[in-house]
Amino acid sequence: MNQLVKLPYFENSSQLFSCIARDHWSIFLDSGFPSENAGRYDILVAEPVTTITTHNHITTVKTQTEQCKYQHSPFDVLRSALKDHRPQQDKNNSLPFNGGALGYFGYDLARTIEKIPCIAKDAEQLPEMAIGIYTWAVVVDHHLKKSYLTGHLARQQSKFSWEGLIALFSQTSDADLKKTTPHHSASFHVTSAIRSNLSYQDYKTAFQNIKKFIMAGDCYQINLTQRFSASAKGNSWIAYQQLRRLNSAPFSAYINTPFGEILSSSPERFLRLDKQNKVETNPIKGTCPRLSDTKKDHQQQQQLRSSQKDKAENVMIVDLLRNDLGRVCKKGSLHVPKLFELESYATVHHLVSTIKGVLEHHHDAISLLKACFPGGSITGAPKIRAMEIIESLEPHRRGVYCGSIGYIDFNGHMDTNIAIRTLVYNQKTIRFWVGGGIVHDSTIDEEYQETLDKGKALLALLKNCQIKSF
Repeated sequence: MNQLVKLPYFENSSQLFSCIARDHWSIFLDSGFPSENAGRYDILVAEPVTTITTHNHITTVKTQTEQCKYQHSPFDVLRSALKDHRPQQDKNNSLPFNGGALGYFGYDLARTIEKIPCIAKDAEQLPEMAIGIYTWAVVVDHHLKKSYLTGHLARQQSKFSWEGLIALFSQTSDADLKKTTPHHSASFHVTSAIRSNLSYQDYKTAFQNIKKFIMAGDCYQINLTQRFSASAKGNSWIAYQQLRRLNSAPFSAYINTPFGEILSSSPERFLRLDKQNKVETNPIKGTCPRLSDTKKDHQQQQQLRSSQKDKAENVMIVDLLRNDLGRVCKKGSLHVPKLFELESYATVHHLVSTIKGVLEHHHDAISLLKACFPGGSITGAPKIRAMEIIESLEPHRRGVYCGSIGYIDFNGHMDTNIAIRTLVYNQKTIRFWVGGGIVHDSTIDEEYQETLDKGKALLALLKNCQIKSF
């Protein structure tokens, strides 16, 4: 039976997550509050009863007592695991999450849905999907200024009792939290120069090839990405806490897996499915940098709002997503209540559209995710041909980047991001990717600069952590 216990409220949920941050499979879904005032809920989990990982078309389901491998669809495996672990009596309270699946769906999970050529190098060697099934969570509601421990403890879990979890998250001061937070390295250092996998000339060549594909009618838009990387060492949780100060965003996350650590400050929602079976997606297309001068920054906003090129890009992706959603949503339910809405973040302004619909009764969150995966805003149009072209032009696979991070709870509700502005730390290397949509009237210098604008906060983070000799 699900339980619900009120906990002390902390405005900065990272203080609470520090208690479990270094545990493998701990996850912090971070709304960016208080810097990101629009944020409301934070979700903190650890100790999954089951983990589900997919690598090279093999999905491994692991519990404390057994491990099984499957060759069929990882989406079907996930659906079965959620069903197996769903509590018999599940209280339907107002919290967004009461236990279920959390983790990431990497961009390359699309290879289990469509046939995509294998050309780009897989440097990170991360699973294409890494999901835990969690039976308890801490949910922080910043609007009501309340925190809760929700869910139930399964028999397999041994580190904490229910009372132990209440005690762990019921600290009443920063000093108390520090006493019980495990001592680990309190630093993170970048130990080399920061390099891109595409020089300007390489980017220009790829850009020109995309223009040829567009002229030939192969595609209308391609999202072209460059990847930055550097050697690093230390505690990435320290780096993430810096990142959330530099670039707070409403769909941020920190994920600690045995394979690597994910630091995401994404501003973009991918898919949300609520209790009334209502679907929402919020694609971003259209970007310009923020300026320190208020008057000039306002002019930037006005130019973005009136940019016919950016609006055309946005409409292409709205149409693509409407098509994807049409596979699983009720006929006549799809509509676009917001088109080209301006949203501002720490380093950039974006144009964001909102598409809504109602899921057909015979579909669920997982079929919705599969029908729309990966998000059209980070592929281009048409989607499959765009992904084929991306594979031929980008030197490295995207991995977690441009995939999705989020949750599907035991009741079938879902909220996920598009994993942009996201760093991956493993193999003593930290990497991040930045890209943008190329269309017929794109210009090389503007598109290249846009990638740098989007990566500004991530580059600043790595430079802040860089040992001074570099």
